[in-house]
Amino acid sequence: MWAWEELAAWYDAKMGDEGDLWHRALIDPGLFHVLGPVRGLELLDLGCGNGYLCRRFAREGARVTGVDASAAVVERARRREAREPLGITYHVADAADLSGLGDASFDVVVSNMALMDIEDAAGAIREVARVLRPGGRLVFSISHPCFDLPGGASAWVVERIDITSTVWRKVRNYRELFVAPIPWRLEGDRLAYTAAYHRPLSWYVRTLRAAGLVVTAFEEPAPTEEFLSASPQGPWIAEIPLHCVIEARKETGGLS
Repeated sequence: MWAWEELAAWYDAKMGDEGDLWHRALIDPGLFHVLGPVRGLELLDLGCGNGYLCRRFAREGARVTGVDASAAVVERARRREAREPLGITYHVADAADLSGLGDASFDVVVSNMALMDIEDAAGAIREVARVLRPGGRLVFSISHPCFDLPGGASAWVVERIDITSTVWRKVRNYRELFVAPIPWRLEGDRLAYTAAYHRPLSWYVRTLRAAGLVVTAFEEPAPTEEFLSASPQGPWIAEIPLHCVIEARKETGGLS
């Protein structure tokens, strides 16, 4: 049993209203660069968590809907909306079953670090294609399938020869589809686990194409100065990215 319900309070405190260090100073700037202005757009945040990005997009003028599979996490997002109303609507739903949302009802779907945690990611991508308007965009970030594989299938290796140190990224089982538990350290060194699903980069491209979505942008976020100064992994990630951002556009003559 994966622990998102158990993690809800801890996760909400961790992400706050701006995201934690890794999101705020590493992942999100690349996502925003690809996404561009959102004012006036109908926007769906898929896997919205505690809604910190929903609130940012609403403040920037988007009409925002947030969806997450964890009722406990969505409840915390709704509490924040009640304290500071921004017109955001939240739904508890499986990403692969968005039947509560209408066809062709969104200009853009954002999914930030969620698709690799969703068991039926192919179903989620098909649902995204359904709810997007023709010409609409899916913009999503994930752990980089080439360099950040879960379950011990990737790691940093530091080699020291004389006084020189070299950092390498080692990877195994890249072509395999597999699921692995991800540990989260809570209060008092208590651990909780969620699932991460590794899929090769080619899987994402094929699955997007099969759903009628065409890849139109691909970025590998580089660490900001804040991240470089705050994380010991910053200089390593400056060389080898652990995340990527993909934009895929719904074909105007495709699914409706």
